[in-house]
Amino acid sequence: MHCHCLINAFDSKAPAKYNEETADTTGKLIIQGTVILQKKKTVSDRLFSSIFRRKKIYVQLVTDPENDLKGKLGRRTYLKEEITKLTGLGDGETAFRVRFNWNEEVALPGALIIRNEHSSEFYLRTVTLEGAPSHGKIHFLCNSWVYPSHCYQKDRVFFSNKTYLPHQTPAPLIKYREEELEILRGKGKENDMLEEWDRVYDYAYYNDLGEPDKGPEHERPIYGGNAEYPYPRRGRTSRPPTKTDLLTESRLPLVKGKDVYIPRDEKFSNTKLADFLGDTVKSLSHGVAGLLDAVVDMTPMEFDSFQDVLDMYEGGIKLPNNPLLGKIREDVPTEFLKSLVRTDGAHFLKYPMPDIIKEDKSAWRTDEEFVREMLAGINPVVISRLEEFPPVSKLDANRYGNQNSSITKECIKQNLHGLTVEEAIQNNRLYILDHHDTVMPFLRQINTETSSKVYATRTLLFLKDDGTLKPLVIELSRPHSKGDQFGAVSELYTPAKDGVEASLWLLAKTYVAVNDSAYHQLISHWLNTHAVIEPFIIATKRRLSILHPVNKLLHPHFRDTMPVNTIARQIALNADGLFEAAVYPRKYVVQWTSSLYKDWVFTDQALPRDLIKRGMAVKDSESPHGYKLFIEDYPYAVDGLEIWSAIETWVREYCSFYYKSDDMITNDPELQSWWKEIREIGHGDKKDEKWWLEMKTLDELTETCTTIIWVASALHAVVNFGQYPYGGYMPNRPTISRKFMPQPNTPEFEELKTNPDGVFFKTVLSQARTLAAISVIELISGHSSEEVYLGQRESGWTSDSPPLEALERFSKTLVEIENRILERNNDPKLKNRVGPANLPFTLLCPSSGVGITGRGIPNSVSI
Repeated sequence: MHCHCLINAFDSKAPAKYNEETADTTGKLIIQGTVILQKKKTVSDRLFSSIFRRKKIYVQLVTDPENDLKGKLGRRTYLKEEITKLTGLGDGETAFRVRFNWNEEVALPGALIIRNEHSSEFYLRTVTLEGAPSHGKIHFLCNSWVYPSHCYQKDRVFFSNKTYLPHQTPAPLIKYREEELEILRGKGKENDMLEEWDRVYDYAYYNDLGEPDKGPEHERPIYGGNAEYPYPRRGRTSRPPTKTDLLTESRLPLVKGKDVYIPRDEKFSNTKLADFLGDTVKSLSHGVAGLLDAVVDMTPMEFDSFQDVLDMYEGGIKLPNNPLLGKIREDVPTEFLKSLVRTDGAHFLKYPMPDIIKEDKSAWRTDEEFVREMLAGINPVVISRLEEFPPVSKLDANRYGNQNSSITKECIKQNLHGLTVEEAIQNNRLYILDHHDTVMPFLRQINTETSSKVYATRTLLFLKDDGTLKPLVIELSRPHSKGDQFGAVSELYTPAKDGVEASLWLLAKTYVAVNDSAYHQLISHWLNTHAVIEPFIIATKRRLSILHPVNKLLHPHFRDTMPVNTIARQIALNADGLFEAAVYPRKYVVQWTSSLYKDWVFTDQALPRDLIKRGMAVKDSESPHGYKLFIEDYPYAVDGLEIWSAIETWVREYCSFYYKSDDMITNDPELQSWWKEIREIGHGDKKDEKWWLEMKTLDELTETCTTIIWVASALHAVVNFGQYPYGGYMPNRPTISRKFMPQPNTPEFEELKTNPDGVFFKTVLSQARTLAAISVIELISGHSSEEVYLGQRESGWTSDSPPLEALERFSKTLVEIENRILERNNDPKLKNRVGPANLPFTLLCPSSGVGITGRGIPNSVSI
């Protein structure tokens, strides 16, 4: 939760040497320690200090194996005087001195008990014993809120930074290890109300997105636990059911005193909350529809020209007569409106200039940039190599009829640089951005029951000699008017530079961008990083002790994910939430993600497997990192394989230190229980999939942990932190289309000839929904001031030297990778890395500063 004193590599400081013994009046040795705490935000500094003067908090060490194998408890030691000159303290933290009697004959203390007899909780960061004979410094990395003792059935236990497999655990710690896991699993009663001090990690379905008490239009399906709507599990919150539907969990607004339950240690730190969310998220949670209505009342409904869009960045939308007064609906929080005022009030709704238009305001419109972003944009994970012509559909023909592509050889043969279609396929020159099968099953509902007007799209591409792609044809498809079983009705559009054909071509690319933007936000981003990682977090807390090496390995990669996902359920995924307001599937957004989760396979989330599955690479021992790319200048894959390889090497070196044989993996009860629970409960709707690894070998453990870390760090970084640089300019990444393509001999077609910009903006998002969408992606595209990046760990996370040395190598490798990425971006021969918009691909650069930078790989899905 709090990450101070970060290290990028091996902490080379030697353990403190014991030079001078200090004895009490009985002659016993006294060991000094330092305890670092953070008070609750609402507790005054004066009251906080008085806690310790009144001996309200004490610590006991767990030492030798007596007392029914639970270890001998040392004497209660109360926190002493405050240390005022200690450096490295975080915001609101205080250090205190503590002293322990030391018996040289006892075993090394492996745990401590801490009891809070005050009425308020505090955050315990670390406890450090200094100068222990023969041991030097003993470090306890706690990072947990400690509530008053009456909140717990058992006193809080914290372990030192030693790491033990279950069978290696010292006898005094075995019972504490087991009891701690039991506490974290909870009682397992779905109807038990969980309080803020509870530390229970349990599973629930996504049954909290609808509000049936408001009426049928606010009802939403339950996702997870059934074949029709499979879904990863989320954390249990134990809210009561709604009155109308006892299977639907009631919703609580994100306001003070009514926070949705997640374990307190998972919640945002005060700094993170202030940096990113603050009042804006709380305001948004009051209802997107109301906010949109308020903005609509205060601004024009439509953009009339591209200059109108540019005004949001160059000067803001100007409104007369102090628009913040008198025109705002009373139920819309003023905090939200204040957050939209970007200057002194002279201009309203001014946003920072997105990178895609910083250098060139029109480069995004070029075919070159359109296709480059498929390889080096914010969704470079969909494009695939075409291996069969024409493209075929995998949809059930009995239900959907003929959904195969209508693209013909005659349509593209003139643009294949002298190759036949067969030769182009054989030479790996044809590629496709295919959003047909994923969209078509929902099109009839979306186009008839919502205001969206969308096509299923296929975009065929040709790999040129210079390593860049060019578009050949775009296919726009809709369900047949007579019924799904009659197949698709398709239109084909080819590149054009002038006249109405050029306007039609821009609209065709726009419909592709609408498909790709929705897939990016809902599938590549939400489903394939946020949603799928949460079950791993819950299972790790429930089944792997903090003493377990795999827990220590994965712990940083789970930071802040549960609160982010909780907020997403509260304001984005819910009925009338942000996604329904601003992404074209509208009320079907989560249903769409559920349908694609049916195809989710854990092993395919590994970058090499994903590239091979999409036909973008093959195994090749002579190529870098063992894989040959068919498009050599594929920035996401080139940089990604370097990051993947570095993670894999780090994970293998780390795991092999603890697991000396495959038998140790097979016989590790905690590890096997963890893997079983992930497959059968956390991702229980996928438990029958044959693709799960068996977790019997070091190779399988390494691939599993590497995949988890890759998804939580690098993959999420790619699909998240470029959102504002690329998507902050709505025409480049629209998320809704509201009209179909103008057809000849219609008024819309005639208008396209004389007012193409007007037709474009009538087709894509309205002004109000653009403002809502941009406000959100600006919020989530930046880095917090306390971000923790890949290769960084909190000092003292382990006492084992080989893992620390492996981390040092990993950190240095990441620095080298970043330098190579920047070098490639400066290589003019690699044309896909920068493109017409002069926007270098930096999304896999590991480091970053604060704010919107378009780079940086945080350890976790943290926003």
